[in-house]
Amino acid sequence: MSAVALSSAAVVAPRRVSWQKRLSASSRARVARRVVAKATAEAKASPKKHQAEWNSLGSVCAVLGSQWGDEGKGKLVDILAQEYDIVARCQGGANAGHTIYDDEGKKYALHLVPSGILNEKAKCVVGNGVVVHLPGMFNEIDTLEKAGVKIDSSRLVISDRAHMLFDLHKEIDGLREAELSGNKIGTTKRGIGPAYASKATRNGIRVGDVRNPETFAQKLRTLAADAAARFDDFEYDVDAEIKAYEKYAERITPFIADTVHMINEEHKAGKRVLVEGANATMLDLDFGTYPFVTSSNPSLGGVCSGLGLAPNKFETVIGVAKAYTTRVGAGPYPTELFGELADDLREKGYEYGTTTGRPRRIGWLDVVALNYASAINGFTHLNLTKLDVLSGLPELKIATAYKLGDGTVTNAFPSSIEELEKVECVYETMPGWEEDISDMRDWDELPAGCKAYVEKIEELTGVECRYLGVGPGRDAIVVKP
Repeated sequence: MSAVALSSAAVVAPRRVSWQKRLSASSRARVARRVVAKATAEAKASPKKHQAEWNSLGSVCAVLGSQWGDEGKGKLVDILAQEYDIVARCQGGANAGHTIYDDEGKKYALHLVPSGILNEKAKCVVGNGVVVHLPGMFNEIDTLEKAGVKIDSSRLVISDRAHMLFDLHKEIDGLREAELSGNKIGTTKRGIGPAYASKATRNGIRVGDVRNPETFAQKLRTLAADAAARFDDFEYDVDAEIKAYEKYAERITPFIADTVHMINEEHKAGKRVLVEGANATMLDLDFGTYPFVTSSNPSLGGVCSGLGLAPNKFETVIGVAKAYTTRVGAGPYPTELFGELADDLREKGYEYGTTTGRPRRIGWLDVVALNYASAINGFTHLNLTKLDVLSGLPELKIATAYKLGDGTVTNAFPSSIEELEKVECVYETMPGWEEDISDMRDWDELPAGCKAYVEKIEELTGVECRYLGVGPGRDAIVVKP
């Protein structure tokens, strides 16, 4: 996209970034190991210095992505999960990936199991709005148990109303993408969209259905027949799947519960509830860059319908935003960067998807999109992540408005993909900072350029950037006074 200069800050071409050499895959692995080692040391040394802050967030708190996903929600959820009685997933499926660390610095990549699983006192809830692939769920549980994490029905419950995702949905996902040819959405091909489609067309199968084998088998045969009628190349052994699910049903049944009743009763009893958002607002089925979106509602409305929690119960809604932006897959991306600057930021920020391993697209911070997400969700706080990745840049840009094809300048986010692809970004340019901030833990330690950048974002959004991520470790966070 081209840029329109503000009178207060000239927009200049990106300079070459020299702080980071391009890394090979093996070099990235070595760096990742060093990151984990550092996170281990930080976690062991970290006092609960922000205990009063976490206590102030109220009895129901939602942590939601404000951009195109991969903002680093898992880290804040990981921190807060130690303070809450219930940690709940409300929408999406295994297309979401959250990376968290335990107190020993051990890394866990979670996709369906809520991040609160590392807090032995917390109950993890997979809500009715999630689509659940049982074999994938069991693989995740087995991996966690091998690592010493205890998981039983006292620690993890799955809504009887949640819809199931089958291997046939993954097959349909691939066939559907192939049909789109040059107009591919860029899905993870995890079957998420087709599973939600089954739910919407009312031939889906819910988790609670496994408790009635005859009904389950009949429904799965109907689902498979419907797919076979739609796609000529559809191949699926429904009898083998029914047989496999006899064992899955036996294993999953103890975990199945009426989570709508449970979570409301727990709230009534004074228990604290933390909601772990998946995906992000700019991928929302209704509010995102449609059709380049996910198949659920990762915004606050989806939280309410995906758990059965009323809106008036939410005291805190934290929007998580990177200090820059990233996006995976196809779709318009107004502030996208290319060339060496994008490559360097991608390597320094380890911008590769937790779920797919795909390299993420890179861009400057987009306040038009961020304000749009904030208006939809009613953010009470912002968690600005990966500030440390910007260290060493001579200047930073923030998109504050869009110039449309007819010359109109707007701060509204267009619904039209065609219009969005043609916008020019109006940028405000700010000086960067040279200092490495990854070891800083207090606001007063941060360099002046970093503080000014954070305060500018607060000015432009009207929301306090309360939590600042400065590194991958659990304690690598600055709480702004």
